[in-house]
Amino acid sequence: MSNNIAEIKNKERVINELMRFIRKVLADPQICDKALAIARKHIDQKDADHLIADELSALTSVKIPTEFSDADKLFLHVLKEVVRDEQALY
Repeated sequence: MSNNIAEIKNKERVINELMRFIRKVLADPQICDKALAIARKHIDQKDADHLIADELSALTSVKIPTEFSDADKLFLHVLKEVVRDEQALY
C-alpha cells in the first residue's frame, strides 16, 4: 500500500514540476524556440541530454540540474521527439 502512495506522490510531483515549466514557457514564448534550436544542435551528440540541459540552463530561465528529475527527463525526451519529428518531415 505505501508503495502505491509513494508512486502517486511521485507522479503528482512530476506533474507539478511540468506545470511550473509550462507556465515559464507561456510567460516567455522565446524559451520554446531556444529549446528547439539547442536540441537541434545537440541531438546527435553523445550525452545530448546533458548538453541540451546545460545550454538551456545557461541561456534561459529554465534551470535543469545535473541530476535530472523525472520531469526533466520527460521534458528532454519530448523535446528530442519534437526535433526528430521535424527532421522526419524533411
